[in-house]
Amino acid sequence: MRCVAISDTHGMYRDIDVPDGDVLIHAGDILRQGKLQELPDFNDWLAALPHRYKIVVAGNHDWCFQNETAACRELLSAAYYLQDEALELEGKHFYGSPWQPWFFNFAFNLQRGAELKAKWDMIPAGLDVLITHGPAMGLLDQVRGGQNVGCEALRDALDRTQPKFHVFGHIHEGYGTLQRGASTLINASVNNERYQPLNPAQVFDL
Repeated sequence: MRCVAISDTHGMYRDIDVPDGDVLIHAGDILRQGKLQELPDFNDWLAALPHRYKIVVAGNHDWCFQNETAACRELLSAAYYLQDEALELEGKHFYGSPWQPWFFNFAFNLQRGAELKAKWDMIPAGLDVLITHGPAMGLLDQVRGGQNVGCEALRDALDRTQPKFHVFGHIHEGYGTLQRGASTLINASVNNERYQPLNPAQVFDL
């Protein structure tokens, strides 16, 4: 099963090249302004792509998914939307969650420590692909100033669950891949730190 991973399109999804595959994964920050009225165009774009399955997790810019979740699910007919949920496709196991450590006043913010740990404790072991919007602490999470801004509790969850792949975005500067034990970590941010959609989609096989 070939997976194609993207993240942080910020409304510029029509400006990127999406390779063919079986599963398209979008790890959040989909929209430009995070408004519900933007979602039908994104859904139309998804529906026109050839991938058999599409999986979407929201990001901190995607306000409508936090505030109007039911309406978003109804409009997003071309994809599976995962918000602390598991999904099995052809015997492969996926899990998606949108949360990240508190970052200004954006959507899906939670405080470091117990609040985030409670979300990551829901992640099951035995996953083929874990999809979150943000990275774990110290793992493809370094911003321009050199700080690591990922989530410590998510790193602990990776140690516990050891998914084969962890797909995320949020930190544009962290784009790339990293092997950590049994897990391949993929920061799939297509926008660079200047909000230019120049990073290629990430492709991997299950």
